[in-house]
Amino acid sequence: MSMTGRCLCGKVTYELSGDPIASVVCHCSHCQRQGGSAFSINVVAHESQMNVSGELATYEEWGDKGDQVYVRRRFCNTCGSPILSEITLSEGIIAVKAGTLDDTSSVNPSVEAWCIDKQGWVNLPGMAVSMERE
Repeated sequence: MSMTGRCLCGKVTYELSGDPIASVVCHCSHCQRQGGSAFSINVVAHESQMNVSGELATYEEWGDKGDQVYVRRRFCNTCGSPILSEITLSEGIIAVKAGTLDDTSSVNPSVEAWCIDKQGWVNLPGMAVSMERE
């Protein structure tokens, strides 16, 4: 399977080749702030599966102790569209923002993550697994 996507202004495009690892709904407060919504829907894949054209800016999120970067949020430096997050604790794993896909019909999340930050009014049916943060 191959998926393509782009940012809002079209200056960043990408292709995601092969089958993704999973589709995940993330409820963490950082995804809520970045997306301006109650959660983020992500296609989780290996970094080697993604080919990006265009310039991405990076915002590094540091751990609670401030001793290491735990997520690198990559976004279009022109329109600000979030494209992917590099999860440093799982080297080589990325979370591609599903809303940037050209065709979202194959995205069917079955996992929820960071449910401790989940908005009380959100109830998503059909989730097979719910994961709390450590």
